[in-house]
Amino acid sequence: MADDDLTASQRIDARIAEFDDWRGATLAQIRDVIKRADPEVVEEWKWRGVPVWSHAGMICTGEAYKAAVKMTFAKGAALPDPSGLFNASLDGNTRRAIDFHEGDVIDEAALAALIRSAVELNMSPKPRSGKRG
Repeated sequence: MADDDLTASQRIDARIAEFDDWRGATLAQIRDVIKRADPEVVEEWKWRGVPVWSHAGMICTGEAYKAAVKMTFAKGAALPDPSGLFNASLDGNTRRAIDFHEGDVIDEAALAALIRSAVELNMSPKPRSGKRG
């Protein structure tokens, strides 16, 4: 099967398999938490190789780097984070990220709550812009 014929989910499977160390296992665990937290999540493949999870808009991305697996929430700055999961990209007005490092234990309950909050935010009515008159 040519790369062009692969679904986004198959591409994410392949990306996870590329990493035969803690990064692949971490990305697989994150993906599992996302899918359990939101069974209606849509997996996408964007920007020439970035796994993306969406529901009524982008929820987050998952990327593996040498020293971290980064989970970036598109609207993270607007999400409640009572467990303090966000530990990266804290300066921006929109995105927030979680960097997972080798040996980190993922708080699956807190992460699932964050995913559900992101979906709720995506599904909330958008404020109308413009002037009345």
